[in-house]
Amino acid sequence: MSSEEVNIESYRTEGGEHDEIASLEVLSEYENELLAAGIDPEETDRSGSFLQQDHSVVFAKSLIPGLEIMATDEALEKYPWLDEYHWNLVSRDKDIYTKEVAERPTQGYFLHAEKGAKITLPLQSCLFISKDKIRQNVHNIIIAEEDSELHIITGCTVSHKISSALHLGISEFYVKKGAKITFTMVHNWAGKVEVRPRSAVQIEDDGVFISNYIMMTPVKSLQMYPTAFCVGENSRATFQSIIYAPGNSNIDVGSRIVFTGKGSRGDIVSRAIATDDARIMARGDLVGEAEETRGHLECRGLMLSDNSVIESIPELKARKKDLDLSHEAAVGKIAEEEIRYIMARGFSEDEAVGMIIRGFLSLDIKGLPEGLARETKRMFEMTLDKVM
Repeated sequence: MSSEEVNIESYRTEGGEHDEIASLEVLSEYENELLAAGIDPEETDRSGSFLQQDHSVVFAKSLIPGLEIMATDEALEKYPWLDEYHWNLVSRDKDIYTKEVAERPTQGYFLHAEKGAKITLPLQSCLFISKDKIRQNVHNIIIAEEDSELHIITGCTVSHKISSALHLGISEFYVKKGAKITFTMVHNWAGKVEVRPRSAVQIEDDGVFISNYIMMTPVKSLQMYPTAFCVGENSRATFQSIIYAPGNSNIDVGSRIVFTGKGSRGDIVSRAIATDDARIMARGDLVGEAEETRGHLECRGLMLSDNSVIESIPELKARKKDLDLSHEAAVGKIAEEEIRYIMARGFSEDEAVGMIIRGFLSLDIKGLPEGLARETKRMFEMTLDKVM
């Protein structure tokens, strides 16, 4: 990874405690931050909610049967069997950030869809930093049992009062036989926040995992590389990301899919824009280890400044003869003829550039229920409006 290591000890793990709240509407002073991360304080058309503020889980509630939502510490105490899932996909010794979370965890969430539960309304979760110089070390465990369905809107955000903070997040997803998880994440950080997520997914027979990632606000540095292990036959994984990097943002992102189940499928699709002095490292890796697997990687970058940098690193590794892995990558700038073409139809230059950017960042997000697809589009439009 290209991002420099963070000085972990310069951020604190004390002073981030808060009392539980009866309703998300209590946090009205942070309403704009929560809305920007996809969190509806009124919980309209939601199956449940989770909110962690700094080091404390202040709200966790399921609104329908078959869905459990609670703090990770509470879940580990309630369910001894959860030890089999805790630190199973992500190693404690992977790097300095995983070691830090293993030694000094500060909560996180446990989301559990019971066997056969079809939870079509999205669950909303938020990891929120409201105090300055906080180090938030979270460990999340998400399990969709056999033949269940779980849709998650999750946001990570900071208060407008924050000058700097560190977020370390470990997330382990388990998609059981015939189950489905969609995970739509909005990162709404700030210019002096450092972020180090570490995530992995295990997908069993006929399971489906879809990740949609949106980040369109400044961040000091972000480094993440989630891996999906398609271990089951006919399992499927999709990663889609939309990134707009302004200011001095230093972003190192990518996804990996490892196909070990016969007939497994996967796609990695990313759109990245760098402007000002931002740097983006866009990675993708498809590893074929089973017969009849199919994978495609697509990365497109757009540079809006001569001082910005985008690097694209696609990787394909085939270890069986009967498989199909492919990739396409392109980085460039807005063509002058495109701008002139739109301006000739009565638009200003700024309007023309804005239309091109919107079209470039638009992705056809598949696999979501109709209501959640509309909600995802709304979140995308809202974040895009902030930078246009």
